[in-house]
Amino acid sequence: MYRIKLDVFEGPFDLLVYLIETSEMDICDIQIAEITVQYIEYIKQMQALNIEIAQEFMVMAATLLQIKSRMLLPQAEDDLQLEEYEDPKKELTEKLIEYKRFKEAAAMLGTREGMMTSVFTKPGEDLQKYAGEEDEYLKLGINEFLSTFKQFLDKSRRVEEVKKRYTRLERARLTVEMKIEEIFSFFKEKLYRPIFFSELISSKGDTAEEVLTFSSVLQMMKAGGVDAKQDYNFADIELFIAKRDEEENENDNI
Repeated sequence: MYRIKLDVFEGPFDLLVYLIETSEMDICDIQIAEITVQYIEYIKQMQALNIEIAQEFMVMAATLLQIKSRMLLPQAEDDLQLEEYEDPKKELTEKLIEYKRFKEAAAMLGTREGMMTSVFTKPGEDLQKYAGEEDEYLKLGINEFLSTFKQFLDKSRRVEEVKKRYTRLERARLTVEMKIEEIFSFFKEKLYRPIFFSELISSKGDTAEEVLTFSSVLQMMKAGGVDAKQDYNFADIELFIAKRDEEENENDNI
């Protein structure tokens, strides 16, 4: 058994948030039955590929199953009217909202850190020689004030010019279905020869694309469209069209 380490999800909450967003659910109104099925299915697919799964992912799977079971139990009408009655998924929802809030804050700080790498500051200097008597600024005349204000405007214009050089690009949102079509098109370009997983990633370090591609390959394997193998530990995963699909493709090319 080979173990593959994928730095895709930081933890079970990261996986849950991803599944909720891709299913276009409201995080405050989670369809617990549907999301539990997706979560368990994802874990099973990872196990099928002999991917090592951290214990915390299995704990979350058990938690989801427990919540699902509690929600299936019938509740008496009197119990539903009691103030102390609590939604079984309330605690999980609150933790997910808190996790997403911290994740977005971390992303914002990362963006600001990236912006600061392009900012250069002037070394400090001794300004003591410019110090004068207290309230000396009150002695400024109209001309001096206008000159100072002009310098301020010039500096503001330079800052705006620098900002114009940097634009924020919004990445098109892809779905699993769209990515599967891209993968099949790539196979067709390669004349249905085997390809490697790394060839499907256009931007190295793009976690979102890695997650989407990984999920798409799992769906294709589940449908029997492709097979996968790995020669040794941590090696690139080789993908190839399943035999029955390969025969159909050959017939289409005749």
